[in-house]
Amino acid sequence: MKVAAILLLCMTLFHQGHSNSCQGRCGLGIDTSYSCQCNTACERYNDCCSDYYTLCQADVAAITDAEIKSLSETLYVLDRNKASASQLTLDTQALVADSQTGSQSDLSSRPLYKYVDESTLFSRPTYAALVNVLDNYKRITGQAESFTSQQLTEQETFLKETMLNTELGRELFAFLYTKGVYKSEAEFIEDLKNMWFGLYSRLNGAMDSSGFEHIFAGEIKGGKVSGFHNWIQFYLLEKRGELNYYSHSFDGPWSDYPDVLGLQFHWDGYYKQVGSAVIGSSPEFDFALYSLCYIARPGKYCYLSLGGKELIIQTYTWENSFYGDGKKYIGSAYPVSM
Repeated sequence: MKVAAILLLCMTLFHQGHSNSCQGRCGLGIDTSYSCQCNTACERYNDCCSDYYTLCQADVAAITDAEIKSLSETLYVLDRNKASASQLTLDTQALVADSQTGSQSDLSSRPLYKYVDESTLFSRPTYAALVNVLDNYKRITGQAESFTSQQLTEQETFLKETMLNTELGRELFAFLYTKGVYKSEAEFIEDLKNMWFGLYSRLNGAMDSSGFEHIFAGEIKGGKVSGFHNWIQFYLLEKRGELNYYSHSFDGPWSDYPDVLGLQFHWDGYYKQVGSAVIGSSPEFDFALYSLCYIARPGKYCYLSLGGKELIIQTYTWENSFYGDGKKYIGSAYPVSM
């Protein structure tokens, strides 16, 4: 009994001595027996130990605005799968003021996409991978998503083709690796998979949404279009007669692709007041830019540079559920069109 009492006393004293420190505790789950925590969730709950940033994040270097702009210029140059002027022709027609975007007036008599060279663009692996994933979702929030084994494989293929099999994707990983964000390609891909494709609930507790669905495929919530920031999805739906282009309220300063438009449209009974999208870019370019901005500037403006011209990406974190040790899913990301 005396030995047991002594051991218990030693353990108690050790625990007390480390209860306010992250020494040996970095990345461990929440333990309420400690007065402070040492995982990414502590930033959300404001209960990190005083040495959390010194001990647990010492390997993750700060990403500066200048580095983000420099990397975005590199990714811009590496987007060799983007559409050329001969492969994509737009008919933008009506330009409206910001004050008119809510009028729901159909001011354009023709489709936005006049010509898309599908045989060339959509035969490329990253485009084909994106198209395969886009039709895997129920657009109405409140309806739980479920995926077949084939559809889960399509998600994996999209990640592999865009991030591992392109120079652009590998450049993004190399940058994040040098900054200590990821220690391996496997960790990089696994985190992107959870961040983008992990399900959460936007309505009534149903696992009905993900960052990928919201941003790339688009959703319907509260009687209107929510998200929907991808030019390829727009084109495919317009081609099938399910989407009616009304007008645009913003046209970026770029004279070739990629460009940025702020769009007004009707999607099979539901209106989008301003749906901004990068136009003519490859799937890997969009995915890389949004991922970079979400990782480096979650919930904030992210200032990029494309061909010497500024592009701002706004990201939002999903605050109501988490993955891993308290990491946040992507809520939304889109080009600022103003």
